[in-house]
Formats: sequence, structure tokens, C-alpha cells
Amino acid sequence: MSKTPQAIRGTQDIFGPDAEAFAFVVETFERVRKLYRFRRVEMPVLEMTEVFARSIGETTDVVGKEMYSFEDRGRDQVTMRPEFTAGIARAYLSNGWMQYAPIRVATHGPLFRFERPQKGRYRQFHQIDAEILGASEPQADVELLAMAYQLLNELGIEGVTLHLNTLGDGDSREAWRAALVEHFRAVKDELSEDSRERLEKNPLRILDSKDRRDQRFVDDAPKIDQFLSDDARAFFNAVTEGLDAANVKWVRAESLVRGLDYYRHTAFEFIPDEGSAAASKLGSQSTILGGGRYDGLVESLGGPSTPAVGWAAGIERLAMLVETKEEPKSDAVVVLENEAYMEQALQVISRLRAAGFSAELFASGSPRKRFDKAKKIPSHSLVSFPVSESGVTVRVMGDGGDVATAVENLVLGAE
Repeated sequence: MSKTPQAIRGTQDIFGPDAEAFAFVVETFERVRKLYRFRRVEMPVLEMTEVFARSIGETTDVVGKEMYSFEDRGRDQVTMRPEFTAGIARAYLSNGWMQYAPIRVATHGPLFRFERPQKGRYRQFHQIDAEILGASEPQADVELLAMAYQLLNELGIEGVTLHLNTLGDGDSREAWRAALVEHFRAVKDELSEDSRERLEKNPLRILDSKDRRDQRFVDDAPKIDQFLSDDARAFFNAVTEGLDAANVKWVRAESLVRGLDYYRHTAFEFIPDEGSAAASKLGSQSTILGGGRYDGLVESLGGPSTPAVGWAAGIERLAMLVETKEEPKSDAVVVLENEAYMEQALQVISRLRAAGFSAELFASGSPRKRFDKAKKIPSHSLVSFPVSESGVTVRVMGDGGDVATAVENLVLGAE
């Protein structure tokens, strides 16, 4: 006998309460994005590899080690998307979306990265994503952060704080980068292997290294505030003042960075507080939602200079933090105890669903056992077609209340 196939490592089959929690995250995101008037977009799972190579960068771990890339039958180099932002920037250019700028778009779906699977992290994972393209004002950053803050609140996730930093404008960032190279070059031999490699190419990434060999040199590294231009400082002040006005709580995180060159100004992450329930489930260093302003990304893909800001969050991680979600009660369970009543049962369940009631039909298996099985299903009412000639019977289950009454009226044809 052949061996039963197993799921590919780093993928998952989601069922039961886990699936309900996953759906709750998506449904809440959809509701909140409508409140903020973000337009829904659907993006291809496959993109030309150059979209990510040019935007994320050839030297990054994502492009160099983690992407699922291959040559398709047309001999094109294609990649299964590892993130949403680059594809959205590509669509902004290739579809002429700049005519609608500024545009506010949101999406969700699966992403793919070949990395070591761990708690809340998979090789096929899912994200929610929100972006504003074509808006240079700090108000766009505030809007996105307020949206993220409200989303986490409505998901019921507590013990999470917004960590906020500025990367300055282009001139500020370049001056800071040069100072960091000088600082870390002096202790190069004592840095981790990864940080020694990043020193010349991407020194900002050393600041968020978790390696103890690096962390002792991070505390006294030059800070971005020493290099901020007046315009960059004014931008960051406008963001923080806007967050205060919107009652979004935040803390300054001077070591929080985005290593890619196209990032500017605001960088942020929502991180569990130490000792919180969220930290116990994910770890206090786990980012739940993160993003920033990427004013140079569209330009890196051959487009005009375009301000943009966005964030993304892993659905699996958010689902781990919401209260356990059980499958909601059915409004009605219809059980067929006599095959002679099949036509009437189908008519009744069709009327219920057409009227907006959720309903489940028990019409398979042993007729003698159907009723007992149906009684075990959480529901507001149970509609049965018994063996006797008395016809249809409606029973209120538990505290069926108004739902059961409405079901009964509809089934029995009451006015």
C-alpha cells in the first residue's frame, strides 16, 4: 500500500476553531478597511522575478535565499510573491493607477518564502496589507497607523504597543548611514558574520540584529536624530502629533529601521509588551504588524518619484492572539427522520436560506440516529420531519429566542 501523502513542510491545513479565528481576522480587516475607505485590490500570486529583484534588492535574504522562483514554460523567470508591496507598486505603474492618486488600497492572501518554519511563521503564509500611494503628507502615515490601531483593538488584541521611528529624508538617511559605517567599522572584527557582511551594503540592518555580539555596539551607535534635516524633523513631528490627536499610543524606538534604500521617514512596528499575553504566545520580540514609508520604491521599478506608505500583518499570527473562535450557532438544523419527507425538507431549508437564516440539513446515515446527531449541533432551533403523519415539527433549542421564533414562523407559514 502506498504511503499517504503529507502536507509540504511549512504549509498548514486550517480547520475548526483555528479556521474560525483566521476568518475572524479577515472579516474584521475587511470591515475596518471599508471604514477607512480603502479600495479592495486582488494581486497575482505570480510576478516576474525582476519585480522583487529590483524593488527588494538582489543582496537581501528575501531575494537571495527565500523566494520561490523558477523558469516557466514560456522561459520567463517568475516568482511566487513573497510580499504584496512590490506587486502593488508594479500594478500602480503598469495599470496607470497614478491617474487616481492618491490611492488607498488593501488586499489579503497567501505569500511564499522558503525559510525555517517556526511558531506563527510558515513557508506559505497569509497577510493582510494596506497601502497609500501618491500621498506625500504625514497625514497619510497617521491614517494608516490609526487604521492598524483600530484593527488590533477590534480584534481584541491587547498588550501590544506601536514602536515608531523616523529614517529621515534622503539626505538625512545618507548622512546617518555614513556615520553608522564609520562606527561599526571600528569594531568590525567583533561583529557577527551577518553584520560584517551588512556593514558596507546595508549598515542600518545591524541596528535590529538580535545577535548578542552586535547588540553591545548598537546602544552607543549614532542616532538618526543627530542627522535629521529641518524638513524631516517637521515631518516626524507632524506624524507624532497626528497620532496623539487620534489617540493612538506609541513609543519611540530609535533602533527600529527599514534597511532598503527606498524607505524614508516613518518606520513602525506593533510589538507585544513584555509580560503580556501576546508576548507569551509569540515572544516579546515578535512583530505583529509593521510597515513604513517607501517613497523610492515606485522609482526603483522605472516609474516617477512617488510617495507611498503601507503596512502588512500576518494573519496566522493575529489569529493566534484572538480569543478562541468556535463555529457560530446555526439558526436552524433540519433533520429528516423519514425519507418520504425529503421534498418538503428541501423546500423548507431553501426557504430558510433564502430568508437569510443559516441552516444545515441532516439527511444521510441511519434515519434512527439523525435526530440524536442533529441535537448535538449548536443551533437556535431544530426542524424535524418525523415518522408520524403529524408533519413538520419545530423545536426551540436552548435559548433560541427571537431567531427560533422567526424560524418557526417561516417554516409553519405564520403571518
